[in-house]
Amino acid sequence: MHKSGFVNIIGRPNVGKSTLMNALVGQRMSIITSKPQTTRHRIKGILSGDDFQLVFSDTPGFIQDAQYEMHDSMNKFVHSTFDDADVMVLVIDKFDKYEEDSQLVTKLKKLSIPKFLVINKIDLATPEEVKELITQWEQWIPFTDSIAVSALNQLGTEALLQKILDQCPEGPAYYPKDQLTDRSERFFVSEIIRENILEQYKKEVPYSCQVVVDSFKEGTTLDGEAITRIEAHIYVMRKSQKPILIGQGGQAIKRLGIAARKDLEEFLQSRIHLELLVKIKENWRNDERSLKHFGY
Repeated sequence: MHKSGFVNIIGRPNVGKSTLMNALVGQRMSIITSKPQTTRHRIKGILSGDDFQLVFSDTPGFIQDAQYEMHDSMNKFVHSTFDDADVMVLVIDKFDKYEEDSQLVTKLKKLSIPKFLVINKIDLATPEEVKELITQWEQWIPFTDSIAVSALNQLGTEALLQKILDQCPEGPAYYPKDQLTDRSERFFVSEIIRENILEQYKKEVPYSCQVVVDSFKEGTTLDGEAITRIEAHIYVMRKSQKPILIGQGGQAIKRLGIAARKDLEEFLQSRIHLELLVKIKENWRNDERSLKHFGY
């Protein structure tokens, strides 16, 4: 018997959805920072064994009060998970505040597939707080099971994985067994650069940036060492943001390039030559054409 299923992970921003998927898949599929709205796209991570294949989807955090068209697009990625899920996983933590009539709760109530409530960051909650959360949520939604985990420390994730697998139907492998994701290397390169932007810059600047990889060429150096030459543009929304990103004498973008190159070399297992350029595309987060160009 071969089991397979689409396992979709949803929840509010910054509850640890990306960390959870990375832990379940055993690979670094989604970028992780302490800032909300780090994930902007729906990203699939594929876990395969001899007799199973689980296709996990990491999604952007659902934004209750969307301020930009980009937020609407991110919410659409979340809504799409209700259409193709075999198993749904709702991730919360003790800091999450929901009302029974909120959109996610209402939509989850209507689903007849297996549903799991995952209380993440249990290292920050007492057993009593976890119990209260489970009691509250199970009054609203008939979950298949509720489980407390620390995705960051991989506590409880193995048990969750087994529970998910138990609920998946018989089915074929949807992807080749050696495939880990549906995304290209270019996509992950742009995400790794964006992760470093989120970590190195403050306030609104990181949220105003979009990274596009324009050139990705694999080759060798004169010494025969493998090298990947990457050119990427960082788009910002306003003219005032460009000098902030570059920094005085180009120091800020130099630091960014050094940090991103280190992460890219680890990810691609290759020497990297990285060139970063900054462009202005005014108000791109509210421009439908720009959003479509950027993959939203």
